[in-house]
Amino acid sequence: MPTTTVYALIMLTAGIGIPILAALNAALGARMAAPAAASVILFLVALCAALVVLFATAGPQALTRAVGAPRHLFLAGLLVAFYVLSITFVAPHFGVGNAIFFVLLGQLISAAAIDHFGLLGARPNPLTMARMGGIALMAAGVFLTQKL
Repeated sequence: MPTTTVYALIMLTAGIGIPILAALNAALGARMAAPAAASVILFLVALCAALVVLFATAGPQALTRAVGAPRHLFLAGLLVAFYVLSITFVAPHFGVGNAIFFVLLGQLISAAAIDHFGLLGARPNPLTMARMGGIALMAAGVFLTQKL
């Protein structure tokens, strides 16, 4: 079982990748003059990568378990499509840093709400004054990096 440190490093790496994804896909979308086309290419490459990981780990039979899953769980696909399409369209006009600032702000707000109320099956973690202060400090820090 991976340690907390391993989980933190995986997520740090994922976080590092988000602005890189935004910049690369925005540049591809601008080059193609079609952000949606760039997003389709991104999803095709992502699908291939996910299939490789699936076959290397759980195997394709794992897909059959999706049949009985509650339908609302599939909305995650729409959310990732919205993110990729929006960042690919917005970043060239608004700047990668500004776009990611608002993505991070939205993530802080929604993560706090999900944790506080235990939404979507998450383990409840109350929003204390200390957590609110930390979130505000993080938001202020991200804001300052874009304004200075």
